[in-house]
Amino acid sequence: MTSLFQRLKTDCADEWCSYTHHAFVRGMGDGSLPEAAFRDYLVQDYLFLIQFARAYALATYKARSLSEMRAGLDGLKAILDVEMDLHVRLCAKWGLSTVDLETTPEKPQTIAYTRFVLDAGQAGDLLDLYAALAPCMIGYGEIGKALQKHATPDNPYAEWIAEYASDGYQEIMAASIANLDALAVDMLTENRYPRLKHLFSQATLLEADFWQMGLDAEQDEK
Repeated sequence: MTSLFQRLKTDCADEWCSYTHHAFVRGMGDGSLPEAAFRDYLVQDYLFLIQFARAYALATYKARSLSEMRAGLDGLKAILDVEMDLHVRLCAKWGLSTVDLETTPEKPQTIAYTRFVLDAGQAGDLLDLYAALAPCMIGYGEIGKALQKHATPDNPYAEWIAEYASDGYQEIMAASIANLDALAVDMLTENRYPRLKHLFSQATLLEADFWQMGLDAEQDEK
């Protein structure tokens, strides 16, 4: 059976490109991204991850078996024990504490994206939820690996790139693809594919909007 993820990525190629090759991403890759843009993104992404942790908790609740529960738990732990720790370390360099991060108001882009994913999971089933989650968990691994090929040691975003290019995160990405594809084996029909494509497409566009939020914030500071 064809990989559901690869089918979605192919059918949403324009959206995927706007996300994974966004100017924000290119700026991280060559080190030219303004620090203010990265800082704003990172703080909002911390708030974003709180809501995404809830989405994986919802996936655990909606699971039909212990193996599916463990897949949801793995996603939850990846956020709480890996990604959020990275954000705390990087933000500490600017003197921002976890209290500072957690009390920052969510921006409209953060609310729009996270609530879209949570709504997809609440209104639909496990496959709907993971289709909406896929661009984030899988895309970051793809971006990290691509940027690592050209990153230099003095790149100010080297730590971020190294985290998402790491073997540990690449395993998380591979597990996310495998989980989505496994669910498709007994849950996917051609009649429901357009719905999954819509969820994946919208989530991918919301990822691009999230990058743009950081660039817009940097412009506002000027």
